Amino acid sequence: MTTLAQANLPAVMHQLTLAHYLFVSAAMFVLGLIGFVTRRNLIIMFLCTELMFQAAGIALVAFSRFHLNHTGEAFVIFVITVAAAEAAMGLALVVLLFRRRESLSAEEWAEMKG
Repeated sequence: MTTLAQANLPAVMHQLTLAHYLFVSAAMFVLGLIGFVTRRNLIIMFLCTELMFQAAGIALVAFSRFHLNHTGEAFVIFVITVAAAEAAMGLALVVLLFRRRESLSAEEWAEMKG
């Protein structure tokens, strides 16, 4: 009986390094930041915020794995919890704004003083 190591499987082309994960994390964060700054739709803004949270989570897990320490992985659980709470509050505020103004534009927030 052959084991997996003895099977004639194709060799791995290259190994993923810390730099690969950090590049993906940085690209996701920049895309989220650009989307948040340029868009005025509240739902798109909240989705871009979630994208930035996930990018930070990828970077934390990558550094945690690189240093062989589980602290970053535990911290990601808290980041995901904060992101879930932010999404729930954001959705509630978007629904409230849509019911009052029937618009999802971020400029409507400035008019809702008091």
